[in-house]
Amino acid sequence: MPDHPEGCSLSLFQLLEGDPVATVVIDAEHRIVHWNRACAALTGLAAAEMVGTCDQWRAFYADNRPILADLLVDGASGERIAQLYGGRSRPSESIEGAYEAEDFFPQFGSSGRWLFFTAAAIHDAEGRVVGAIETLQDVTERRRAEAALRDSEACLAQIVDGSSVAMLVINAEHRVTHWNRACEVLTGRLARELIGSDQHWEAFYPTRRPIMADLVVDGASEAAVDRLYHGRYRPSALLPGAYEAEDFFPHFGDGGRWLFFTAAPLHSPAGEVVGAIETLQDVTERRRAEDALRDSEERYRKLSLTDPLTGLFNSRHLRDKLHQELERAGRYHRPLCLLLLDCDHFKRINDSYGHLEGDKVLQALALAINRCLRRSDSAFRHGGEEFIVLMPEAGAEAGRVLGERLRACFAAEAVESASGEAIRCTVSIGVAEYRADDDEHMLIRRADEACYRAKGLGRNRVVVAGSDD
Repeated sequence: MPDHPEGCSLSLFQLLEGDPVATVVIDAEHRIVHWNRACAALTGLAAAEMVGTCDQWRAFYADNRPILADLLVDGASGERIAQLYGGRSRPSESIEGAYEAEDFFPQFGSSGRWLFFTAAAIHDAEGRVVGAIETLQDVTERRRAEAALRDSEACLAQIVDGSSVAMLVINAEHRVTHWNRACEVLTGRLARELIGSDQHWEAFYPTRRPIMADLVVDGASEAAVDRLYHGRYRPSALLPGAYEAEDFFPHFGDGGRWLFFTAAPLHSPAGEVVGAIETLQDVTERRRAEDALRDSEERYRKLSLTDPLTGLFNSRHLRDKLHQELERAGRYHRPLCLLLLDCDHFKRINDSYGHLEGDKVLQALALAINRCLRRSDSAFRHGGEEFIVLMPEAGAEAGRVLGERLRACFAAEAVESASGEAIRCTVSIGVAEYRADDDEHMLIRRADEACYRAKGLGRNRVVVAGSDD
Protein backbone atom coordinates (compact mmCIF):
# COMPACT_ATOMS: atom_id res chain seq x y z
CA MET A 1 0.00 0.00 0.00
CA PRO A 2 1.40 3.46 -0.79
CA ASP A 3 2.34 5.82 2.04
CA HIS A 4 -0.80 7.78 1.32
CA PRO A 5 -3.76 7.36 -1.06
CA GLU A 6 -3.73 8.91 -4.46
CA GLY A 7 -5.44 12.31 -4.39
CA CYS A 8 -4.52 13.02 -0.76
CA SER A 9 -1.62 15.28 0.02
CA LEU A 10 0.90 14.08 2.59
CA SER A 11 -0.20 16.61 5.18
CA LEU A 12 -3.91 15.75 4.69
CA PHE A 13 -3.10 12.04 4.91
CA GLN A 14 -1.22 12.59 8.17
CA LEU A 15 -4.04 14.73 9.53
CA LEU A 16 -6.67 12.11 8.76
CA GLU A 17 -4.53 9.23 9.97
CA GLY A 18 -3.81 10.94 13.26
CA ASP A 19 -7.43 11.96 13.84
CA PRO A 20 -8.91 10.05 16.84
CA VAL A 21 -12.31 10.17 15.13
CA ALA A 22 -12.96 7.20 12.84
CA THR A 23 -12.89 8.55 9.27
CA VAL A 24 -13.47 7.01 5.85
CA VAL A 25 -13.03 8.80 2.52
CA ILE A 26 -14.41 7.49 -0.81
CA ASP A 27 -13.98 8.78 -4.34
CA ALA A 28 -16.56 9.40 -7.07
CA GLU A 29 -16.54 5.67 -7.96
CA HIS A 30 -17.26 4.77 -4.31
CA ARG A 31 -13.76 3.35 -3.84
CA ILE A 32 -12.23 3.80 -0.42
CA VAL A 33 -9.27 6.15 -0.61
CA HIS A 34 -8.75 6.52 3.14
CA TRP A 35 -9.57 4.36 6.17
CA ASN A 36 -7.77 5.78 9.18
CA ARG A 37 -6.46 3.93 12.20
CA ALA A 38 -9.43 5.02 14.33
CA CYS A 39 -11.80 3.58 11.71
CA ALA A 40 -9.83 0.31 11.67
CA ALA A 41 -10.03 0.13 15.46
CA LEU A 42 -13.77 0.86 15.47
CA THR A 43 -14.73 -1.60 12.70
CA GLY A 44 -12.07 -4.28 13.17
CA LEU A 45 -11.18 -4.04 9.49
CA ALA A 46 -7.65 -2.93 8.51
CA ALA A 47 -6.99 -0.14 6.01
CA ALA A 48 -4.94 -2.59 3.87
CA GLU A 49 -8.05 -4.72 3.49
CA MET A 50 -10.41 -1.86 2.71
CA VAL A 51 -8.59 0.88 0.76
CA GLY A 52 -9.17 0.57 -2.99
CA THR A 53 -12.35 -1.46 -2.58
CA CYS A 54 -16.02 -0.53 -2.59
CA ASP A 55 -16.66 -2.79 0.38
CA GLN A 56 -17.23 -0.11 2.99
CA TRP A 57 -20.71 -1.58 3.64
CA ARG A 58 -19.03 -4.72 5.09
CA ALA A 59 -17.96 -2.79 8.15
CA PHE A 60 -21.49 -1.76 8.97
CA TYR A 61 -24.11 -4.00 7.38
CA ALA A 62 -24.70 -7.69 6.75
CA ASP A 63 -25.87 -7.01 3.18
CA ASN A 64 -24.52 -4.73 0.49
CA ARG A 65 -26.12 -1.30 0.94
CA PRO A 66 -24.80 2.27 0.69
CA ILE A 67 -23.34 4.03 3.67
CA LEU A 68 -24.14 7.71 4.15
CA ALA A 69 -21.03 8.80 2.19
CA ASP A 70 -22.20 6.70 -0.80
CA LEU A 71 -25.53 8.49 -0.80
CA LEU A 72 -23.87 11.91 -0.92
CA VAL A 73 -21.57 10.84 -3.78
CA ASP A 74 -24.68 9.74 -5.68
CA GLY A 75 -26.44 13.03 -4.89
CA ALA A 76 -29.31 11.20 -3.13
CA SER A 77 -32.23 13.33 -2.07
CA GLY A 78 -33.10 14.04 1.55
CA GLU A 79 -36.15 11.79 1.16
CA ARG A 80 -33.96 8.88 0.02
CA ILE A 81 -31.56 9.39 2.92
CA ALA A 82 -34.42 9.59 5.40
CA GLN A 83 -35.92 6.41 3.89
CA LEU A 84 -32.73 4.43 4.45
CA TYR A 85 -32.19 5.70 7.99
CA GLY A 86 -35.79 5.58 9.15
CA GLY A 87 -36.01 9.14 10.33
CA ARG A 88 -32.73 8.93 12.25
CA SER A 89 -30.90 11.34 9.92
CA ARG A 90 -31.01 15.10 9.44
CA PRO A 91 -29.23 17.74 7.40
CA SER A 92 -26.16 19.14 9.13
CA GLU A 93 -26.63 22.55 10.72
CA SER A 94 -22.95 23.47 10.29
CA ILE A 95 -22.02 22.17 6.80
CA GLU A 96 -24.19 22.87 3.78
CA GLY A 97 -25.18 19.71 1.91
CA ALA A 98 -23.89 17.45 4.67
CA TYR A 99 -25.95 15.00 6.72
CA GLU A 100 -25.67 13.43 10.14
CA ALA A 101 -27.36 10.43 11.67
CA GLU A 102 -27.38 8.19 14.72
CA ASP A 103 -28.12 4.48 14.39
CA PHE A 104 -27.61 1.13 16.06
CA PHE A 105 -25.25 -1.40 14.42
CA PRO A 106 -25.89 -4.87 15.86
CA GLN A 107 -22.77 -6.49 14.38
CA PHE A 108 -20.39 -4.28 16.35
CA GLY A 109 -18.96 -5.96 19.42
CA SER A 110 -20.83 -8.58 21.47
CA SER A 111 -24.16 -6.76 21.64
CA GLY A 112 -23.94 -4.03 19.01
CA ARG A 113 -22.98 -0.36 19.22
CA TRP A 114 -24.63 3.01 18.66
CA LEU A 115 -22.76 5.22 16.17
CA PHE A 116 -23.14 8.92 15.44
CA PHE A 117 -21.91 9.62 11.91
CA THR A 118 -21.68 12.59 9.58
CA ALA A 119 -20.98 12.68 5.85
CA ALA A 120 -20.10 15.56 3.57
CA ALA A 121 -19.45 15.64 -0.16
CA ILE A 122 -15.95 16.53 -1.48
CA HIS A 123 -15.91 18.91 -4.47
CA ASP A 124 -13.20 19.69 -7.03
CA ALA A 125 -12.30 23.20 -8.18
CA GLU A 126 -15.22 23.24 -10.61
CA GLY A 127 -17.66 22.21 -7.90
CA ARG A 128 -18.13 18.64 -9.10
CA VAL A 129 -18.59 15.93 -6.45
CA VAL A 130 -15.42 13.85 -6.48
CA GLY A 131 -15.96 11.91 -3.29
CA ALA A 132 -17.23 12.07 0.26
CA ILE A 133 -15.86 11.96 3.78
CA GLU A 134 -17.64 10.25 6.65
CA THR A 135 -16.76 10.39 10.34
CA LEU A 136 -18.07 7.97 12.95
CA GLN A 137 -18.20 8.18 16.74
CA ASP A 138 -19.17 5.42 19.15
CA VAL A 139 -21.95 6.92 21.32
CA THR A 140 -23.06 3.64 22.91
CA GLU A 141 -22.24 4.68 26.47
CA ARG A 142 -24.08 7.95 26.04
CA ARG A 143 -27.09 6.14 24.65
CA ARG A 144 -26.97 3.63 27.48
CA ALA A 145 -26.77 6.47 30.00
CA GLU A 146 -29.72 8.17 28.31
CA ALA A 147 -31.66 4.92 28.32
CA ALA A 148 -30.79 4.37 31.98
CA LEU A 149 -31.93 7.91 32.73
CA ARG A 150 -35.18 7.33 30.85
CA ASP A 151 -35.70 4.07 32.72
CA SER A 152 -34.93 5.83 35.98
CA GLU A 153 -37.33 8.64 35.17
CA ALA A 154 -39.98 6.13 34.11
CA CYS A 155 -39.43 4.22 37.34
CA LEU A 156 -39.62 7.45 39.33
CA ALA A 157 -42.80 8.40 37.48
CA GLN A 158 -44.30 5.02 38.39
CA ILE A 159 -43.24 5.44 42.02
CA VAL A 160 -44.74 8.93 42.14
CA ASP A 161 -47.89 7.90 40.31
CA GLY A 162 -48.35 4.75 42.35
CA SER A 163 -47.79 6.41 45.72
CA SER A 164 -50.83 6.55 47.99
CA VAL A 165 -49.62 9.97 49.15
CA ALA A 166 -50.75 12.90 47.00
CA MET A 167 -47.65 14.21 45.23
CA LEU A 168 -46.80 16.87 42.68
CA VAL A 169 -43.56 18.04 41.09
CA ILE A 170 -42.82 21.40 39.46
CA ASN A 171 -39.74 22.45 37.50
CA ALA A 172 -37.62 25.59 37.73
CA GLU A 173 -40.20 27.48 35.63
CA HIS A 174 -42.96 26.51 38.09
CA ARG A 175 -44.59 24.19 35.57
CA VAL A 176 -46.09 20.90 36.72
CA THR A 177 -44.15 17.82 35.61
CA HIS A 178 -45.85 15.20 37.83
CA TRP A 179 -49.33 15.08 39.37
CA ASN A 180 -50.04 11.60 40.67
CA ARG A 181 -53.35 9.75 40.98
CA ALA A 182 -53.58 10.38 44.70
CA CYS A 183 -53.24 14.10 43.98
CA GLU A 184 -56.05 13.83 41.44
CA VAL A 185 -58.30 12.19 44.04
CA LEU A 186 -57.40 14.71 46.73
CA THR A 187 -57.79 17.85 44.62
CA GLY A 188 -60.33 16.75 42.04
CA ARG A 189 -58.01 18.05 39.30
CA LEU A 190 -56.72 15.68 36.61
CA ALA A 191 -53.05 15.40 35.74
CA ARG A 192 -53.72 16.02 32.05
CA GLU A 193 -55.26 19.39 32.95
CA LEU A 194 -52.21 20.59 34.89
CA ILE A 195 -49.04 18.92 33.61
CA GLY A 196 -47.08 21.46 31.61
CA SER A 197 -48.98 24.40 33.13
CA ASP A 198 -48.25 26.75 36.03
CA GLN A 199 -51.88 26.74 37.19
CA HIS A 200 -51.43 24.28 40.07
CA TRP A 201 -52.46 26.99 42.56
CA GLU A 202 -56.06 26.60 41.31
CA ALA A 203 -56.28 23.24 43.08
CA PHE A 204 -55.67 24.86 46.46
CA TYR A 205 -56.62 28.55 46.48
CA PRO A 206 -59.41 30.69 44.97
CA THR A 207 -56.94 33.34 43.75
CA ARG A 208 -53.42 33.05 42.38
CA ARG A 209 -50.73 32.64 45.05
CA PRO A 210 -47.66 30.41 45.41
CA ILE A 211 -47.92 26.99 46.97
CA MET A 212 -45.10 25.77 49.21
CA ALA A 213 -43.26 24.12 46.28
CA ASP A 214 -43.18 27.48 44.46
CA LEU A 215 -41.52 29.12 47.46
CA VAL A 216 -38.91 26.34 47.60
CA VAL A 217 -38.11 26.70 43.87
CA ASP A 218 -37.67 30.45 44.34
CA GLY A 219 -35.42 29.93 47.35
CA ALA A 220 -37.79 32.10 49.37
CA SER A 221 -36.54 33.30 52.73
CA GLU A 222 -38.12 31.97 55.90
CA ALA A 223 -39.66 35.41 56.39
CA ALA A 224 -41.44 35.06 53.04
CA VAL A 225 -42.71 31.61 54.03
CA ASP A 226 -43.84 33.00 57.37
CA ARG A 227 -45.91 35.70 55.67
CA LEU A 228 -48.02 33.03 53.95
CA TYR A 229 -48.02 30.29 56.59
CA HIS A 230 -47.49 32.16 59.86
CA GLY A 231 -47.63 29.81 62.83
CA ARG A 232 -48.54 26.83 60.62
CA TYR A 233 -45.14 25.78 59.22
CA ARG A 234 -41.65 24.76 60.28
CA PRO A 235 -38.37 24.08 58.45
CA SER A 236 -37.82 20.37 57.80
CA ALA A 237 -35.56 18.66 60.33
CA LEU A 238 -34.44 16.19 57.62
CA LEU A 239 -33.84 18.15 54.41
CA PRO A 240 -32.10 21.53 54.05
CA GLY A 241 -34.24 24.04 52.21
CA ALA A 242 -37.41 22.00 52.78
CA TYR A 243 -40.51 22.96 54.76
CA GLU A 244 -43.56 21.27 56.23
CA ALA A 245 -46.85 22.83 57.20
CA GLU A 246 -50.41 22.12 58.24
CA ASP A 247 -53.25 24.35 57.12
CA PHE A 248 -56.99 24.43 56.52
CA PHE A 249 -58.28 24.60 52.92
CA PRO A 250 -61.91 25.76 53.05
CA HIS A 251 -62.85 24.91 49.46
CA PHE A 252 -61.92 21.21 49.67
CA GLY A 253 -65.01 19.00 49.92
CA ASP A 254 -67.93 19.84 52.19
CA GLY A 255 -66.76 22.16 54.93
CA GLY A 256 -63.07 22.19 53.92
CA ARG A 257 -60.17 19.89 54.77
CA TRP A 258 -57.00 20.05 56.85
CA LEU A 259 -53.84 19.18 54.89
CA PHE A 260 -50.34 18.34 56.10
CA PHE A 261 -47.88 19.12 53.31
CA THR A 262 -44.12 19.06 52.75
CA ALA A 263 -42.06 20.64 50.00
CA ALA A 264 -38.41 19.92 49.20
CA PRO A 265 -36.06 21.18 46.46
CA LEU A 266 -34.85 19.01 43.59
CA HIS A 267 -31.20 19.60 42.61
CA SER A 268 -29.21 19.04 39.44
CA PRO A 269 -25.86 17.19 39.65
CA ALA A 270 -24.26 20.64 39.87
CA GLY A 271 -26.36 21.45 42.93
CA GLU A 272 -28.71 23.93 41.27
CA VAL A 273 -32.39 23.91 42.22
CA VAL A 274 -34.24 22.55 39.18
CA GLY A 275 -37.64 22.00 40.75
CA ALA A 276 -39.49 20.98 43.87
CA ILE A 277 -41.60 18.08 45.05
CA GLU A 278 -44.59 18.56 47.33
CA THR A 279 -46.53 15.87 49.18
CA LEU A 280 -49.96 16.36 50.72
CA GLN A 281 -51.91 14.32 53.26
CA ASP A 282 -55.50 14.81 54.38
CA VAL A 283 -55.35 15.03 58.19
CA THR A 284 -58.91 16.27 58.67
CA GLU A 285 -60.05 13.26 60.69
CA ARG A 286 -57.02 13.51 62.95
CA ARG A 287 -57.65 17.21 63.52
CA ARG A 288 -61.32 16.54 64.25
CA ALA A 289 -60.35 13.80 66.69
CA GLU A 290 -57.89 16.17 68.38
CA ASP A 291 -60.53 18.90 68.58
CA ALA A 292 -63.04 16.44 69.98
CA LEU A 293 -60.49 15.27 72.54
CA ARG A 294 -59.73 18.85 73.57
CA ASP A 295 -63.44 19.60 73.85
CA SER A 296 -63.93 16.46 75.90
CA GLU A 297 -61.00 17.29 78.16
CA GLU A 298 -62.33 20.82 78.58
CA ARG A 299 -65.79 19.48 79.44
CA TYR A 300 -64.35 17.05 81.99
CA ARG A 301 -62.15 19.80 83.39
CA LYS A 302 -65.17 22.05 83.82
CA LEU A 303 -67.18 19.18 85.30
CA SER A 304 -64.42 18.56 87.82
CA LEU A 305 -64.53 22.24 88.86
CA THR A 306 -68.24 22.97 88.71
CA ASP A 307 -71.32 22.07 90.67
CA PRO A 308 -73.64 20.06 88.38
CA LEU A 309 -76.84 21.59 89.79
CA THR A 310 -76.02 25.30 89.70
CA GLY A 311 -73.16 25.51 87.21
CA LEU A 312 -71.11 27.51 89.74
CA PHE A 313 -67.66 26.40 90.81
CA ASN A 314 -67.65 23.61 93.41
CA SER A 315 -66.09 23.53 96.89
CA ARG A 316 -63.03 21.66 95.57
CA HIS A 317 -62.20 24.54 93.24
CA LEU A 318 -62.97 26.99 96.07
CA ARG A 319 -60.10 25.56 98.11
CA ASP A 320 -57.63 26.02 95.25
CA LYS A 321 -58.88 29.47 94.23
CA LEU A 322 -59.10 30.82 97.78
CA HIS A 323 -55.57 29.65 98.53
CA GLN A 324 -54.26 31.44 95.41
CA GLU A 325 -56.14 34.68 96.17
CA LEU A 326 -55.03 34.73 99.85
CA GLU A 327 -51.43 34.20 98.82
CA ARG A 328 -51.63 37.00 96.23
CA ALA A 329 -53.36 39.40 98.62
CA GLY A 330 -50.81 38.70 101.37
CA ARG A 331 -47.77 38.94 99.10
CA TYR A 332 -48.78 42.15 97.34
CA HIS A 333 -50.82 43.68 100.19
CA ARG A 334 -53.94 43.85 98.05
CA PRO A 335 -57.56 43.83 99.32
CA LEU A 336 -59.72 40.71 99.11
CA CYS A 337 -63.34 40.25 100.14
CA LEU A 338 -65.38 37.08 100.70
CA LEU A 339 -69.19 36.84 100.81
CA LEU A 340 -70.99 33.87 102.32
CA LEU A 341 -74.65 33.48 101.30
CA ASP A 342 -77.25 31.23 102.87
CA CYS A 343 -80.85 30.75 101.69
CA ASP A 344 -83.38 31.74 104.33
CA HIS A 345 -85.82 29.04 105.51
CA PHE A 346 -84.62 26.71 102.76
CA LYS A 347 -85.63 23.59 104.71
CA ARG A 348 -89.18 24.92 104.81
CA ILE A 349 -89.16 25.19 100.97
CA ASN A 350 -87.96 21.61 100.60
CA ASP A 351 -90.54 20.37 103.10
CA SER A 352 -93.37 22.32 101.47
CA TYR A 353 -92.62 21.86 97.77
CA GLY A 354 -90.15 18.99 97.58
CA HIS A 355 -86.47 18.75 96.71
CA LEU A 356 -86.97 19.25 92.96
CA GLU A 357 -88.58 22.63 93.60
CA GLY A 358 -85.86 23.40 96.14
CA ASP A 359 -83.25 22.70 93.46
CA LYS A 360 -84.99 25.21 91.20
CA VAL A 361 -84.64 27.85 93.93
CA LEU A 362 -80.90 27.14 94.24
CA GLN A 363 -80.54 27.43 90.47
CA ALA A 364 -82.37 30.75 90.53
CA LEU A 365 -79.97 32.00 93.23
CA ALA A 366 -76.98 30.90 91.11
CA LEU A 367 -78.37 32.90 88.16
CA ALA A 368 -78.85 35.97 90.36
CA ILE A 369 -75.27 35.66 91.63
CA ASN A 370 -73.89 35.43 88.08
CA ARG A 371 -75.86 38.50 87.02
CA CYS A 372 -74.39 40.59 89.86
CA LEU A 373 -70.72 39.52 89.72
CA ARG A 374 -67.92 41.69 88.42
CA ARG A 375 -65.71 40.21 85.69
CA SER A 376 -62.96 39.46 88.22
CA ASP A 377 -65.25 37.82 90.82
CA SER A 378 -65.81 34.06 91.27
CA ALA A 379 -68.82 32.24 92.73
CA PHE A 380 -68.90 28.81 94.37
CA ARG A 381 -71.49 26.44 95.82
CA HIS A 382 -70.06 25.81 99.28
CA GLY A 383 -72.51 23.08 100.17
CA GLY A 384 -76.26 22.61 100.47
CA GLU A 385 -77.85 26.07 100.31
CA GLU A 386 -74.59 27.94 101.09
CA PHE A 387 -72.69 29.89 98.44
CA ILE A 388 -69.43 31.87 98.50
CA VAL A 389 -68.33 34.81 96.34
CA LEU A 390 -64.67 35.84 96.09
CA MET A 391 -63.95 39.47 95.21
CA PRO A 392 -60.26 40.19 94.46
CA GLU A 393 -59.15 43.83 94.70
CA ALA A 394 -62.24 44.68 96.79
CA GLY A 395 -62.68 45.71 100.43
CA ALA A 396 -65.56 45.31 102.85
CA GLU A 397 -67.56 48.24 101.49
CA ALA A 398 -67.40 46.92 97.91
CA GLY A 399 -68.46 43.54 99.29
CA ARG A 400 -71.41 45.08 101.11
CA VAL A 401 -72.55 46.91 97.94
CA LEU A 402 -72.38 43.73 95.88
CA GLY A 403 -74.15 41.82 98.66
CA GLU A 404 -77.02 44.31 98.76
CA ARG A 405 -77.43 44.21 95.01
CA LEU A 406 -77.40 40.44 95.01
CA ARG A 407 -79.85 40.23 97.98
CA ALA A 408 -82.33 42.56 96.28
CA CYS A 409 -82.03 40.77 92.96
CA PHE A 410 -82.77 37.37 94.47
CA ALA A 411 -85.60 38.67 96.68
CA ALA A 412 -87.36 39.93 93.55
CA GLU A 413 -87.15 36.49 91.89
CA ALA A 414 -90.05 34.07 91.91
CA VAL A 415 -89.72 30.38 91.03
CA GLU A 416 -92.83 28.76 89.63
CA SER A 417 -93.64 25.39 91.19
CA ALA A 418 -95.02 22.41 89.29
CA SER A 419 -98.50 23.42 90.46
CA GLY A 420 -98.02 26.96 89.14
CA GLU A 421 -97.47 28.53 92.56
CA ALA A 422 -94.83 31.27 92.88
CA ILE A 423 -92.04 30.32 95.32
CA ARG A 424 -90.13 33.24 96.80
CA CYS A 425 -87.00 33.05 98.88
CA THR A 426 -84.49 35.45 100.41
CA VAL A 427 -80.83 35.19 101.31
CA SER A 428 -78.72 36.27 104.26
CA ILE A 429 -75.17 37.41 103.44
CA GLY A 430 -72.04 37.74 105.56
CA VAL A 431 -69.13 39.85 104.26
CA ALA A 432 -65.53 39.48 105.51
CA GLU A 433 -62.47 41.42 104.33
CA TYR A 434 -59.09 39.69 104.34
CA ARG A 435 -56.75 40.38 107.26
CA ALA A 436 -53.03 39.76 107.26
CA ASP A 437 -53.31 36.85 109.73
CA ASP A 438 -56.22 35.16 107.94
CA ASP A 439 -56.02 31.68 106.47
CA GLU A 440 -58.75 30.03 104.39
CA HIS A 441 -60.68 28.72 107.39
CA MET A 442 -60.47 31.96 109.36
CA LEU A 443 -61.74 34.12 106.50
CA ILE A 444 -64.67 31.78 105.79
CA ARG A 445 -65.47 31.51 109.51
CA ARG A 446 -65.68 35.29 109.93
CA ALA A 447 -67.97 35.57 106.90
CA ASP A 448 -70.07 32.68 108.27
CA GLU A 449 -70.39 34.42 111.64
CA ALA A 450 -71.51 37.63 109.89
CA CYS A 451 -74.09 35.62 107.93
CA TYR A 452 -75.33 34.06 111.19
CA ARG A 453 -75.77 37.54 112.66
CA ALA A 454 -77.72 38.55 109.53
CA LYS A 455 -80.12 35.69 110.16
CA GLY A 456 -80.40 36.71 113.79
CA LEU A 457 -81.33 40.22 112.73
CA GLY A 458 -84.29 38.98 110.73
CA ARG A 459 -82.71 37.45 107.60
CA ASN A 460 -82.76 38.92 104.06
CA ARG A 461 -79.93 41.29 104.90
CA VAL A 462 -76.17 41.85 104.55
CA VAL A 463 -73.81 42.02 107.56
CA VAL A 464 -70.12 42.94 107.38
CA ALA A 465 -67.82 41.09 109.78
CA GLY A 466 -66.49 43.40 112.49
CA SER A 467 -69.19 46.04 111.90
CA ASP A 468 -71.72 47.21 114.42
CA ASP A 469 -74.38 45.55 112.27
